[in-house]
Amino acid sequence: QVQLVESGGGLVQVGGSLKLACEVSGGLFSSYVVAWFRQAPGKEREFVAVGDRYRRQSYADFVKGRFTISRDNVKNTVYLQMNGLIPEDTAMYFCAADANIIMSSRRMPAQYKHWGQGTQVTVSS
Repeated sequence: QVQLVESGGGLVQVGGSLKLACEVSGGLFSSYVVAWFRQAPGKEREFVAVGDRYRRQSYADFVKGRFTISRDNVKNTVYLQMNGLIPEDTAMYFCAADANIIMSSRRMPAQYKHWGQGTQVTVSS
């Protein structure tokens, strides 16, 4: 059974940084496409970033070079380094994984089979 566990969220001031981690257990880690999504209260879940074992990466436009996704194949962990945080980044952040996603569907949350429980990020002004 595949399990995803996020960590690293917290409260940070505007302009600050956080590094989220998503540890994946079960299955073959290297085969998974792993993405980050976020959801603010009253809003739909939205795509943030995605990466795969070939280091192909994609980011939401609002990231604007502030966030970086990376993966450690020894620790079976995917990271999201977030710099230059703004209040609009406040949300619950989720990681998701699936081994069978075509490139054109990687930004769609419904395409992912496995999800973590989320970690809260709050940016204060």
